[in-house]
Amino acid sequence: MENKPKVFRWTVVILLFTATTINYLDRQVIGLLKPTLEKAFSWTEKDYSYIVMAFTAAYAFGYLIFGRIIDKIGTKIGLSVSIFVWSVAAMGHALASSTFGFAFWRVLLGAGEAGNFPASIKTVAEWFPKKDRALATGIFNAGTNIGAVIAPLFVPWILGVYGWEMAFILTGAVGFVWLIFWWIMYERPERKKGVSQEELAYINSDVEEDDTGESDEGVSWGKLFSLRQTWAYVLGKFFSDPIWWFFLFWIPSYFSDIFDLDLKKPSIHIAVLYVVATIGSVGGGYLSGYFIKKGWPIYKARKATMLIVAFAVMPIMAAKYAPSIWWAVALISLACAAHQAWSANMFTTASDMFPKKAVSSVVGIGGLAGSVGGVLFPWLVGFILDKFELAGNIGAGYNIIFIICGFAYLIAWLCMHFLAPKMTKVKL
Repeated sequence: MENKPKVFRWTVVILLFTATTINYLDRQVIGLLKPTLEKAFSWTEKDYSYIVMAFTAAYAFGYLIFGRIIDKIGTKIGLSVSIFVWSVAAMGHALASSTFGFAFWRVLLGAGEAGNFPASIKTVAEWFPKKDRALATGIFNAGTNIGAVIAPLFVPWILGVYGWEMAFILTGAVGFVWLIFWWIMYERPERKKGVSQEELAYINSDVEEDDTGESDEGVSWGKLFSLRQTWAYVLGKFFSDPIWWFFLFWIPSYFSDIFDLDLKKPSIHIAVLYVVATIGSVGGGYLSGYFIKKGWPIYKARKATMLIVAFAVMPIMAAKYAPSIWWAVALISLACAAHQAWSANMFTTASDMFPKKAVSSVVGIGGLAGSVGGVLFPWLVGFILDKFELAGNIGAGYNIIFIICGFAYLIAWLCMHFLAPKMTKVKL
């Protein structure tokens, strides 16, 4: 039987999973409080879309900056700074007394939360060989769904008992608890006390000679932007990330507008949606790893999995025909699961195509691209919904948005395929 040090890499995944859960818990609170805050501050759909855009704009540039910084200072300090900033910002929402105030705290939250994924993807690349990275990524990325499950179960309860201010304070405070465990427990594998030589050998089993660890030699953005592999990652994120943002910020309102779901009460419908998405995250990571262990080339395993899940999103276009809320939950759950399966593999392609010293920078650039899409898409969503709401047919507005969602991943896959057909590893 293996002792604990031999499998410490999975303890690292649990830490990343927990951080990602907190990340998405804090992010989703405002979506669940939207009906209450709309009344309290007289928001229109456009007002709310501006608040979402403020978050995503800050998240975009935060992604780029944190990606660069984490490649320089390392994952331990980088992720610590990230979660400290976003936890302060999450709690700060309770102080907001205007739309501008909410926008301010959303900007700080977005900037802080942006460090989570560049740090986590780099951490997985440091602790896992390629054949296990998608599964490890899928597991920690499932935290996005668990955070989204926890939020609709507890935030409405906190709202009803203590008010909307405490919903922000209590959820934001959780990050500081996690930070204690991260600082005490985490270190790079070659520096971590107690990690066995056997585990180190397994971690480095497919490491190339020029990719054995950290490097003081930076890789310029100019160099990265000159590579087709970078643009493959960038466009993959640009077309797919905004869809998840829509699911996160607008699906609760969709259920409220179309099916009269009471968001002041714990919502099993939203919880089910994200539980299914969790299965997709882990399943997508497992599937590409399964193909690799069957002898498939890494690029083929990733692309086959991503194409399968791109098609799995498309049934969401039938949501307009849903005769009841549970039919809508089923279709949207499938799309969310497919997105998370896509995301587990999408993130992993960065460490497939780039050496460890550039992984966070590439993830940051891709995150910027995805967030730019995340800025533009909420503007379009807000415009469409306001227009159709005035016409007395907001459901038709959601139907148009679902059609866009249905095709987005196939477009992303085609862009990646033509720019990086075999996802050739970059030599830097």
